[in-house]
Formats: sequence, C-alpha cells, structure tokens
Amino acid sequence: ARALTPQTAETDAIRFLVGTQSLRYDNQIHIIDFDDENNIINKNVLLHQVGEIWHISTSPADKGVLATCYNKTSDTKVMTCAAVWRMPKELESGSHESPDDSSSNTQTLELLCHLDNTAHGNMACVMWEPMGDGKKIISLADNNILLWDLQESSAKAVLSSSTALEGKGQLKFTSGRWSPHHNCTQIATANDTTVRGWDTRSMRQIYCIENAHGQLVRDLDFNPNKQYYLASCGDDCKVKFWDTRNVTEPVKTLEEHSHWVWNVRYNHSHDQLILTGSSDSRVILSNMVSISSEPFGHMVDDDELSDQEDQHQEEKIKEPLQDSVIATYEEHEDSVYAVEWSSADPWLFASLSYDGRLVINRVPRALKYHILL
Repeated sequence: ARALTPQTAETDAIRFLVGTQSLRYDNQIHIIDFDDENNIINKNVLLHQVGEIWHISTSPADKGVLATCYNKTSDTKVMTCAAVWRMPKELESGSHESPDDSSSNTQTLELLCHLDNTAHGNMACVMWEPMGDGKKIISLADNNILLWDLQESSAKAVLSSSTALEGKGQLKFTSGRWSPHHNCTQIATANDTTVRGWDTRSMRQIYCIENAHGQLVRDLDFNPNKQYYLASCGDDCKVKFWDTRNVTEPVKTLEEHSHWVWNVRYNHSHDQLILTGSSDSRVILSNMVSISSEPFGHMVDDDELSDQEDQHQEEKIKEPLQDSVIATYEEHEDSVYAVEWSSADPWLFASLSYDGRLVINRVPRALKYHILL
C-alpha cells in the first residue's frame, strides 16, 4: 500500500482511508475508524476494481466522496488514470460499529466520473480545493496541470482550464498541494528537483525554486497558519522549509532521515509539529518552533503586532522551545510511503508502509501540554 488520506470532511470521528496496491487481486480501499476511547481500530473494506491505487484524496465538503489515481492496463500499456467515487451511504460517517462479518459484505465504490486524461498523460495526484464546496479539483498529469469543475452531484467533470510545463528533458510532476491561503488561488507543484507555485486563476507560474533538493522532490505541504511557508522533502534525505517570497535559500533544513523522504505534513492546528515518513522505515515527528506561527514572540510579523502586542508580552515570559526531533517511530519494517494527521484529532496521526502496515500514533503527552498550557 502507498495511498493514505484522512477523511477531511469528517471532523468528529478519527478516520483514515487506505488504498491497496496488489497485482493479483481486486484492489481495495480500507476505511479505518479509530475508536480513541477504547483504543480499537475498526475496518470496512470497499472494492476498487479498476487497478492499483497510487494516490487517494477525499472531498473537503462531502464525507462520501473521494478521488483515486490508479493504474490501468490497456493493450500492454499501463496508464495511470483518475476518478471520483462515492462510498456507500452507510459508510459515509465514522461509526464505531464493526461489520458483523467483514468477508461477506465487501461493498463496491460507486463511480461518479472519470477525470479524462487520454490527452494529458499519467495522473500523479488529485487535489481538492481546500476550503471549497467539493466542486473544484486539480489533477497533475505528466507535465499538465488540469483544473476540473465537478458538476451535477459530481457525475461529470468538466476541464475548466489547464497549463503545461514547457522545457527540455523529462518534465513530469511528482506531487502537488493546494494552498489554503490567498483565497485558495495558489498551488505548489514538484517536478524533478524543482518546486513551482502557480496562480489557479491565470494558470501562470508565480514562483520557482530551482534545485530545491539535490534529487527528486517527493512531496510538499503548506503551513496552515503562515501563508508564505511551504515544506518540501525528497530523495536527498532532506526536509526543507521555504518562504515563497524569497526562494533563494530555505529558511530551515532538517536532515534526520537516512533515505528518501516520501512525505511531509504540517499539523493542521499547531504548525510547529511536522511529520515526515521515509524509506528508511521511520516516521519522525519534529518540533519546528522557530518557523511556526507561535514562536513565543520572537520572529513576529510586524502587521500582527498592533492588536496582539499585550499577548506577545506575556508570551515572551515563556522559555522559547528549541527546534528539535520530538520522537522517532520505528514500528514499520518497510518503506513508509505516507504519513497523515487526523482531521478530527490534532494530536493523532497515521503512517503507512509498503507492506500494508498502518500505524496510528499520538503526539507525546508532555509535548501536547507544553503546547497547550
């Protein structure tokens, strides 16, 4: 398995979706519900009969809707396609009831629409507009950025605009993220060693970080609270933090992994907490206080000062924490291809390794209280 996502529209129950990559069997989407009080994981399985799942993402507005990128073989050629699906009604919201007999009631996903990529190449990922009504999605296909409008209950996807990477060499997007800032008009993409920012209204490039990493850039994530801050990670084993207004140098670099870093995720509520997963089989939780939105009064944006002056005076009394690795999790025996925070509980996260092992962990209690108090 490589594909993991929290169910973004579900903010009450702790729920993750995992997509499988099996060559021999029908592939599946596993709906993982975590019962926090009793420490129990419940699982429901949905059939995904069209091929191995490379990427999965959920609608921010509709609990039942998700998108997958999957492999399809036709005439000896393998294409990566994308589609939007709906899960059965009774599985939409996180329930703590486990099915009585899971083997007999495996259900199938309902296909809402395909994101037709015959002209554009292989799909790398699908991103939903973060604050949207679940009608706008962007997919990255080879060197194309495609903006889709989902119409009439998502039964049809209309391509509303697109742009392509021009230049020499192998131009292929590896991943992308939609920024929650600037009225959701910006996305960032990774191709080869380069990170680019795009304006979704004009489909023009707005910044470019060349050689962001020494090798392939694998993943990106935006700081949810600081609008110009972006994290990237890649095959040079590094995680880098950028201020997109000045892209000549990263603001910070983390060098804790010993192999490719596949995933980087900011915590949605406390942006000093950074999660990374790597093919060194480890998950690392870091505390990047110095570049967070709450660095205890050091590095405060000037425009924030006026109305919060008093508050910061109080905060300065606190000891500033140093940037540090909080914990290294070594429960996986295989490459960790995905890490994600829960949408419902800011202190809980899941990691997924290629052998299909999903691990759910919590931020250490001592740190949680340090941040809260």
